[in-house]
Amino acid sequence: MLTEAEIEQFNNQGYLIFESLIQGERLARYKSLFDKIVERGSDLTKEVPHWTLEYDENKVPIKGRVHKVQGVCVVEPRVLDLAKEPAILDRVEALLGPNLDIFGTKFFPKFPNGGTSTHWHQDTYYFGTISEQILSCGIYLEDTDVENGCLRVIPGSHRDRIIIEHTKDPKDHGSWANVNESKAVDIVIPAGTVVLFSANILHGAHDNHSDRTRYSTAWHYIPGELNPEMFPRGEYKDRHIVKGE
Repeated sequence: MLTEAEIEQFNNQGYLIFESLIQGERLARYKSLFDKIVERGSDLTKEVPHWTLEYDENKVPIKGRVHKVQGVCVVEPRVLDLAKEPAILDRVEALLGPNLDIFGTKFFPKFPNGGTSTHWHQDTYYFGTISEQILSCGIYLEDTDVENGCLRVIPGSHRDRIIIEHTKDPKDHGSWANVNESKAVDIVIPAGTVVLFSANILHGAHDNHSDRTRYSTAWHYIPGELNPEMFPRGEYKDRHIVKGE
């Protein structure tokens, strides 16, 4: 369920924005699920499987300040209902076909006053492939702007079909690439917005300098028949069937 103009935009720019796609009681239900996940992490004083914490200036984990929950659909299987929302799947199917899985599920609460994010990177860098059959999805549970850490993209960067060199800074979580930020677009969006983007596009996010959280969850849609060595179907714990066979 994509228009010809939307498909053309995705092919040219590498991303699509569907504002307020999830609304009302459904949005409130999912937000409540993530509130409970944050509460579960509130007593953590060190990193444990699935849970990454923010660090202070001395590189000491900050109690209860969750940076990321990796494998959030393993930690809380009800989050899978969000990945199966018909309004999302109809759009993904137009790009990848009827049989759909997800893998690499994540939740970023991005706490106020300094919550960090991953800087410029390509998702495919971590998968060791430039496959065009991997579609990344970010879902924003709260209003998102530059101040509280919105998504940023480099439009069209997916078309280069190369994996950019990524470097790691020990001061931050994750890796990123050096890019010309004059080409960056900030994705300022209301709560309930879904962003679909090529896993090859350069993207990142601002840190949170506001007094608000910025809840988002993300994963990668792939055709069910795609079976890469790094996340094989039936063996990789954080791979889930969401539509078809």
